[in-house]
Amino acid sequence: MLADYAAPPHRSHTVRFQYDQGVLARGILARILWLQGLADQAMRLAQSNVEGARAKGHAISLCYALAQAACPVAFWVGDLMTAERLVALLLEHSDKHALPVWQAWGRSLAGVLFIKRGEVERGLPLLRSALEEIDEIRSTLPYMIFQGELALVLGNAGQIEEGVVLIEKAIERCEVREDRWGIPELVRIKGQVLLAGHAASAPEAAQKQFQQAIDWARQQGAVSWELRAATSLASLWCNQGRSHAAYQLLAPVYDRFTEGAETADLKDAGVLIEGLRAAEGKLQAKNDGAGGVA
Repeated sequence: MLADYAAPPHRSHTVRFQYDQGVLARGILARILWLQGLADQAMRLAQSNVEGARAKGHAISLCYALAQAACPVAFWVGDLMTAERLVALLLEHSDKHALPVWQAWGRSLAGVLFIKRGEVERGLPLLRSALEEIDEIRSTLPYMIFQGELALVLGNAGQIEEGVVLIEKAIERCEVREDRWGIPELVRIKGQVLLAGHAASAPEAAQKQFQQAIDWARQQGAVSWELRAATSLASLWCNQGRSHAAYQLLAPVYDRFTEGAETADLKDAGVLIEGLRAAEGKLQAKNDGAGGVA
């Protein structure tokens, strides 16, 4: 679409479709690039799209570029400094132009930012109140970002049942609307919430969710979701003493990435892989030693 797109000389298309269509398409493409494991390209496109939207001077298009692409991509990459700057711009812009829905998006994202920085007591009430305002938006994106983050907080606080209900509600909405691109991450988060419960059955239940998340991601070609789910499952297996199986699962996914070495997910996976290699080395040395004694 973008290769053949020529912006009309007048703004009638923006009025008709609510958003500038070039801005909308580039925002969606930025999310797709991230899903495909191209984090650096996704960040560059998302931020250039924000600058392009600002240059067009269309208020709602800029809000879309920020809330639906640039801010989520920054969070997924783990660049909280960039996320802070973009969220502040969204809040300022939506307030200036009296756009209450986008203001609620901005406050929700600000709540997520506080939570990710460890300021849960500050972020949680902000996230909850803003979510009430955007609950009926016809998009799965807020459910994936906001409900997922809220469910994780609840899980870590021991409120497992409420966290699971939130995630299942989000998954159901994705299914009903046939908007399934976020399901792999929601299913993975459900596994993390179940695991936080520390019940005897939690590891088995979590493993099932992580494997389903991997299967979903593979069906979609969403390598970034697959890496997150594989990291969660490998970490669980590592804690169970299954370091070899964990390495065999995670390393091939990690090796498929050709960029984004500084992103949070790749750093986490890399640290886990090094730990698994070390565990394998120790086990091999122990086995060699035992063989020598025999």
